[in-house]
Amino acid sequence: MRILVTGGAGFIGSNFIRTYLQAHPADSIINLDKLTYAGNLDNLSDLEGAVNYSFIRGDVAETETVEKALGAGVDAVVHFAAETHVDRSITNARDFVTTNVLGTFTLLEAARRKSVSRFLHVSTDEVYGSMPPGKAADEMCPLEPNSPYAASKAASDLLVRSFWQTHKFPTIITRCSNNYGPNQFPEKLIPLMVTNALEGKKLPVYGDGLNERDWIYVVDHCRALERVLHSGRPGEVYNIAAGKPHSNLEIVKRLLEILGEPEDLIEYVADRPGHDRRYALETAKISRELAWSPAVNLEQGLRDTVNWYRTHKEWVEKTKSGEYRSYYEKHYVNRREMLTRL
Repeated sequence: MRILVTGGAGFIGSNFIRTYLQAHPADSIINLDKLTYAGNLDNLSDLEGAVNYSFIRGDVAETETVEKALGAGVDAVVHFAAETHVDRSITNARDFVTTNVLGTFTLLEAARRKSVSRFLHVSTDEVYGSMPPGKAADEMCPLEPNSPYAASKAASDLLVRSFWQTHKFPTIITRCSNNYGPNQFPEKLIPLMVTNALEGKKLPVYGDGLNERDWIYVVDHCRALERVLHSGRPGEVYNIAAGKPHSNLEIVKRLLEILGEPEDLIEYVADRPGHDRRYALETAKISRELAWSPAVNLEQGLRDTVNWYRTHKEWVEKTKSGEYRSYYEKHYVNRREMLTRL
């Protein structure tokens, strides 16, 4: 199978590429990534030169770029490319609409014209909005996004759905809970808390810290995506989650315990606008249809994540400073064959 992965230099995308190729070395992946601030080719430096991996720098919202990436005979698309940080969407929603909505449409239309046999759209639990205590969203719940980011993802989900309903183009949507693990850009909660603590800085917690999220280890998510890609039913939505929401404050305190740091590093800050109180997903469908369940429990996942950031200080420093961009300039810009080797 020949797969186009969009946003493959990001956190989840890079983990998916590595996880997938380890399980399917006979398949090949083309990674299309714009390399925004959160796209980092250091995440996949170990794959440089691999015969089953290629990279193209480009924007999913640009038709010519997308058609070039699809031009070599792609069997499937796994679409990660998206602006994802809620805080950034509050201050500048335009980039989220451009990438998440227009980019998804551009990719869908090009893939449909190329008769791609499977299109997997990776979405988020945030499209369902905030869940009341004791309730979890199943795949039939209405979409009630409360941030510009979530609204842009909900819009892209509906576009994907429409291509199945109108054209019978074989799309599948997954909606996952909060991911954590290696290579996550340190603006998200867990890597921000870990890297701040390692640097002796305060750990900023929004509001009272009791907003609940369901945390899933990124490799578990990637294995679920692999299962959906190969065995999911076209036109369907599959929720992916660990199934056990925890408050942000509980997560931060667990991280401090693992790090051996005092809780007085916690600093409560003003809550952000439209901050959803609780996300929770019902995952019976993917468990029943595809026999998937998470393998990594929260305690082990957090310890593995903390250990990764402890032992990858150079990655953290380069990522926070933007120095990793020089990796692209050195290894790809002056080697045009790497951009076109499909």
